[in-house]
Order: sequence, then C-alpha cells, then structure tokens
Amino acid sequence: MVNKFDAIQALEPEAEFSIDGEELIWHSDSIQQPTEEAINQKMAEMDAEYENNEYARNRVGEYPSIGDQLDMIFHAGLGGDEFQAAIQAVKDAHPKPTTE
Repeated sequence: MVNKFDAIQALEPEAEFSIDGEELIWHSDSIQQPTEEAINQKMAEMDAEYENNEYARNRVGEYPSIGDQLDMIFHAGLGGDEFQAAIQAVKDAHPKPTTE
C-alpha cells in the first residue's frame, strides 16, 4: 500500500528528502516542504485510488497475452484489411513448419 515516501514523491516529485524512522528530513531548500496534513491527505487519496483499481489488478493475470489476443483477432478476420495483410505477410515470409 501507499506510504509516506510515496505520498511525498507524488506531491513534490523534484524534491530531495529522506525519512529516518518517522522523521522527515527535507533536503530541498528551493521547494516548500509539504505539511503533515497534506502528506496524510495525499496518502488517503492514493490508498483510495489503489483500492478503486483492484478490478484492473485482478484482470491483468487473467487476460490472454497480447500476442494471443492479436492471434485471435487475425484468425477471426477482425483486424481490418491492413492488419490482416500485414500479419499474413509475416506468416508467408516465415511459414510454420509442417509436421508429418
């Protein structure tokens, strides 16, 4: 899940800082250090975004690979003329060996 370091980086991506235990050590004099309230608010926003995208994380492992998806499109003839011709040209140039 989201931690203080992630939240600070999201708030001030150019800032240089370190965290020692619970202490934030700010090394960027030209960038205003975010308040603890701003950091906590950002952490809450990022946690909510993470939770709201659980469906996407769950889908990733279940989708066929991009290669398999493209192969399905090609074999179904759904890629459009240009797509179909491009794929067929590669297949023709490098035919699958026949097994006997």
